[in-house]
Amino acid sequence: MPDSMIHDETTEDILGSETTERFLTFMSDGLIFGVSTENVIEIITNYMIRPLPMVPDYIRGIINLRGQVLPVMDIRLRMNKPFREYTSTTCIIILEINSTLIGIVVDSVLQVQDIDIAGASPIPIENRQELTNAMISLDDGTVVLLLDCDAVLRI
Repeated sequence: MPDSMIHDETTEDILGSETTERFLTFMSDGLIFGVSTENVIEIITNYMIRPLPMVPDYIRGIINLRGQVLPVMDIRLRMNKPFREYTSTTCIIILEINSTLIGIVVDSVLQVQDIDIAGASPIPIENRQELTNAMISLDDGTVVLLLDCDAVLRI
């Protein structure tokens, strides 16, 4: 019996650690967002975005990334916030969502963090952003909104 108890504790420890995921955190319109690093391909800066006609304003256009043409969405505009001129801290995060590549323009990239998603809470409905599905408060009191990658693809 003691062996099975040890096995159960080990299994529980392993399962407990499965709730921790790595997230890339970034800023947009003064809010901190997190996106799973499993979806992040790369971060690029100083890229020429070619505008497209007859698309929503939050689709800033397309980029040619090593021969692959990708759409680029401005997260700020997607949240119905005012446009802000791009600066030296503005980045494009290239995401792969359900085998689709898309670039998202963010105000700045912060860091990669391990976040225990078991502590995530639903966002109060009056404050809910269409692109987020949960929020989490980190040990230092910082609130991170978790990006709903499927919602990013819904145009």
